[in-house]
Amino acid sequence: MRRDHGGDVDAARARFGGEDWIDLSTGINRCPWPVPALPPAVWTALPTAAAGRALMQAAARAFATDAPGLALNGAQAAIQLLPRLDAPGLARVLAPTYNEHAACLRSAGWRVEEAARLEDLPGADLAVVVNPNNPDGRRHDPARLLDLSRSVGRLVVDESFADADPALSVAAHAGARLTVLRSFGKFWGLAGLRLGFAFADAGTIARIGAMAGPWPVSGPALEIGRLALADAAWAGATAARLAQEGPRLDALAQAAGWRLVGGTALFRTYAVPGAAQAQERLARHHIWSRIFPYSPHWLRLGLPGSPAEWARLAGALA
Repeated sequence: MRRDHGGDVDAARARFGGEDWIDLSTGINRCPWPVPALPPAVWTALPTAAAGRALMQAAARAFATDAPGLALNGAQAAIQLLPRLDAPGLARVLAPTYNEHAACLRSAGWRVEEAARLEDLPGADLAVVVNPNNPDGRRHDPARLLDLSRSVGRLVVDESFADADPALSVAAHAGARLTVLRSFGKFWGLAGLRLGFAFADAGTIARIGAMAGPWPVSGPALEIGRLALADAAWAGATAARLAQEGPRLDALAQAAGWRLVGGTALFRTYAVPGAAQAQERLARHHIWSRIFPYSPHWLRLGLPGSPAEWARLAGALA
């Protein structure tokens, strides 16, 4: 069965027509890191172990961790592999959240319970917390997550939207009972590159690597990731810009009568009178948004990426 996701702009085009769509359904930075010309060898040669080590050194600095780690074909690859590390048992997922966690666990034979509070997770063989959470932006104190890791078999903390809020990260504490996932494509705006990371203890990382195979990341992704993760000036400027633009989006939504539910530096989720109707209203302006099958009122918007996109969204909401 097809799982519900953002980014399905093909469906929007099929339903509403047009080609000039602004896709705000994903929470991906629409002002991406500028990719330079790459050495020809990254396209023509198999990815090397040295290139992988160089990327992981840059990732360790960017994510402030010395824990063993592995680059993968997006954080999604880790989400699909992690349920295969242990014999299936009871998994608890703090919900609502990114639906691939529960779906991949169920596909691997786990019994999955959705929990509303951190206090409901202890006792699980595996627990999943997305911090900050997608789509409601809930944040959890790192100290509480470290405490939680001692009361479950394995705690998976998905930090895919934590780049602009590094104080939330527990990547420095990743180990045998704590696996931390990081995404590259969202904050750096290069989701098509398909690059993500897992951090844990050396044994866990070795097992994930064995399942992922000999070339889990392409040569261009290794090189672009290495360069981008080392660009601290770009990352700092981007975090500062996003901190200003989130409230700007909130002001537009409030003027339209929408109420902020929560969000991160890269997206906002609003309570609206009717989410499907609001999505259709934006779609008539060729702006695609995200709605959720479990809520008739929640609508998520990423941040526009240019003055023209901001003007078009303002017009659509006016």
